Amino acid sequence: MFHKPIMSAAINPFESEQRAVSISTNQMQPEWLSILSRVPGDGLKGSGFPHHVLGILMHNPDTFGIFMDYWVTSKQKMALSVREQELVILRMGVLFKSDYVWKHHVIVGREFGISEAEMDALISGQFEGNFDERETALLTLTDEMINLRTVLPGTWRSHGKVLPTRDMVDLISLVSQYVNFALLNNVMQVQVEEPVLNIRGLG
Repeated sequence: MFHKPIMSAAINPFESEQRAVSISTNQMQPEWLSILSRVPGDGLKGSGFPHHVLGILMHNPDTFGIFMDYWVTSKQKMALSVREQELVILRMGVLFKSDYVWKHHVIVGREFGISEAEMDALISGQFEGNFDERETALLTLTDEMINLRTVLPGTWRSHGKVLPTRDMVDLISLVSQYVNFALLNNVMQVQVEEPVLNIRGLG
């Protein structure tokens, strides 16, 4: 089954400047840094650290730490493997035409074994034949949740029963988190950081 992104390929609403200044991540509170140190792997650390989007979220310090703790704890405690999470996140980048999400998670995806050919399949939406049954189910369900705001009965019969209930709940949680991140990046026109610019993009 071929899955098309929700946003028309003809639409390119991206601008050359952010719509708000990112607060410097040098101003992060020690407890926030401690939370972020628990993110699995190294891809979102060092040169891949998402300074700009975190700097936007820091405009509300009362919710930043709470959300970051939920986000990082979810990554650690989900029934989905890190590779599975990254497949879904990369597809979310495609569905929302978010180069920011895509580029940052290309780094993480490579770290957890996602090949360049698999990234091509994530962009094209050609899941069957490129991923195993469980990964195909995760990606197909993700597409339908974003495109239709639900999962249709036929899709549920074909793919939903592959996942135990806990895994399905975790998938819905993961998708909802990256609706937040992707919309934040798109609406606020968050610019990709210099060290990540040369990572393969969606275009």
